[in-house]
Amino acid sequence: MSKREEIKKLTDRLNEYNRYYYEQDNPKISDREYDMLLKKLEKLEEEYPEFKLEYSPTQRVGGKALDEFEKVRHKNKQLSLDNSYSLDDLLSFEQKVKDKIEKPEFVLENKFDGLTVVLTYERGNLVLGATRGDGVIGENVTLNVKTIKSIPLKLKEDVSLIVRGEVIIYKDKFNKINENRKAEGKPLFANPRNMAAGSIRQLDSKVTATRELDAFIFNLEEIEDKEFSSHSESLDYLKSIGFKVSPYMKFGKIREIYKELVKREEDKKSYPYEIDGAVIKVDSFKDREVLGNTNKSPKWAIAYKYEETKIKTKLKDIILNVGRTGAVTPLAILEGVTIDGSFVQRATLHNEDYVLDNDIRIGDNVIVKKAGEIIPQVVNSIKEDRIGDEKEFVFPGYCPVCGEKLKRKEGESAIKCINKECPAKTTKEIIHFASKDGMDIDSLGEKVLEEFIELGFIKDAGDIYLLKEREEELKALKRKGEKSVDNILNAIEKSKENSLENLLFALSINLVGKQNATILAKEFKNIDNLINADYERLVSIKDIGDKMAGEIISFFKDEKKLKLIDKLRNIGVNMEYIDESNDSNTFEGLTFVLTGTLSKYKRSEAKKIIENLGGKVTSSVSKNTTYVLSGENPGSKAEKAKNLGVSIIDEDEFERMINEKR
Repeated sequence: MSKREEIKKLTDRLNEYNRYYYEQDNPKISDREYDMLLKKLEKLEEEYPEFKLEYSPTQRVGGKALDEFEKVRHKNKQLSLDNSYSLDDLLSFEQKVKDKIEKPEFVLENKFDGLTVVLTYERGNLVLGATRGDGVIGENVTLNVKTIKSIPLKLKEDVSLIVRGEVIIYKDKFNKINENRKAEGKPLFANPRNMAAGSIRQLDSKVTATRELDAFIFNLEEIEDKEFSSHSESLDYLKSIGFKVSPYMKFGKIREIYKELVKREEDKKSYPYEIDGAVIKVDSFKDREVLGNTNKSPKWAIAYKYEETKIKTKLKDIILNVGRTGAVTPLAILEGVTIDGSFVQRATLHNEDYVLDNDIRIGDNVIVKKAGEIIPQVVNSIKEDRIGDEKEFVFPGYCPVCGEKLKRKEGESAIKCINKECPAKTTKEIIHFASKDGMDIDSLGEKVLEEFIELGFIKDAGDIYLLKEREEELKALKRKGEKSVDNILNAIEKSKENSLENLLFALSINLVGKQNATILAKEFKNIDNLINADYERLVSIKDIGDKMAGEIISFFKDEKKLKLIDKLRNIGVNMEYIDESNDSNTFEGLTFVLTGTLSKYKRSEAKKIIENLGGKVTSSVSKNTTYVLSGENPGSKAEKAKNLGVSIIDEDEFERMINEKR
């Protein structure tokens, strides 16, 4: 047997053992025997690297460390789900479905509390693993995904597809890792979800490999040369080719589903991994097409969130936090307590009215929950537990940071520090400016910014772009290596190219959220047009109300804000809306299918061009297909197109059509 054959045989054998172990919980050999075979393969690959296969199990141990993650655009928009919390919510969802579908069938799955990933396979091989990101742009985490043993590197069939799944960590593994970190004096992970998410976003995949992550696949996004009539059928297929698939049950009525949900909610603590609810989906793909999607969510699916866990603990103190808008929020300091896997020592008290209306006092025993499974909040105090030494909290009249008088506008619940120079506000504004939803400056996190602000390197958001002048000082800082500083400076430079909506959100204009920032950017095209807009012009825009219009005008009358904008402009920060779409709809009504290997475009690029010109791209050939764009080795789609009389075009013809249409 040649070394090439020996390596292939051993690779396939180990991958088969992995399938038995991770997919079927049915190990065929002992761990020791497996490890010995793996070491044998590692040695062979080291001696004969030219014969190493891309799906070798030795990749699971992690590859080289990265400087940063590459951004990737998802081929299909990764929508999120609407949430429900009661039987009435679910019955309302059912009725909306039944308004269009006579006898729908539903699939019920667990809602895993982990990190969503999108996996792309070409001819059976894993070629890309990406985070969901904002649904359009994610991060390339392929090396880290390859360390997860339940994610196949090679499928049992040479098929090209995209799937979506959830990366999780089992509770016992989470507890073991935290125990080890505690013994080593390292900070503990807050909960299994944070550990899973943090592990997938490690720049060094060798660290990810030590975390023993797992993954469940819950959706087939796209597949070549195959068609399925239902979600359940597609899940069964995915399981048959090597994926660890989300368990599901089928139902005909929502009331039947609700009975199962009540049972699952009672049992959820017995699960070996964290679940925070369930997902109900219409099973038939044909029915899903009829129901359609909103811009954010499918109309054929809904998430059901289990009731938050409530825990009793003692409120030791109340402190005040000053946010970037100046809002002063009371925070409860608690005796530490674990809620759904998270260790909680602080919880929000919202505002002064909330503390007074609920008569919450320092020293009270209180009930705490995690709002939306994320933010801890005090629900109420237990007044019958009082012993007489509890203290009423009196909201101070002055900012705890700068000492300026606090004010509360009529009709608003928030008490604010109106000092524009308040250090707390400035710090929060700068952190917000660099955040993912703002200018999205990778590597420049909250702790790094706080350090730079404390050192006097940054006094406003514009100073972020002047950090390159302090490059040698930054590299001389303790814990700041050359590579780390280079990453920060490169990310800062790259952020100058962002579209206007990023800048508008980053500037912290009161009441202007990310969606409103996008609306304003599209409407005004550049920041100067927005600066000069009057009240009537602003309120004429859909979703821009009276209060928001007033805040926008007030913001751009502030000389300090205008100076910051000029500073950013002079530094080279883009001030215009970048429209990536194409107004031409000359492909409207045309349906394309892509097949074979394209040499001039990535498939995602060709798809984007077609869609920007108003066309549609589908995965299978039918009598409704207008053109099949064919590359090398086109496969069965081209043959089917010939049989149906559908026009087949090559890339040269495609380019001619694009140029004609434009």
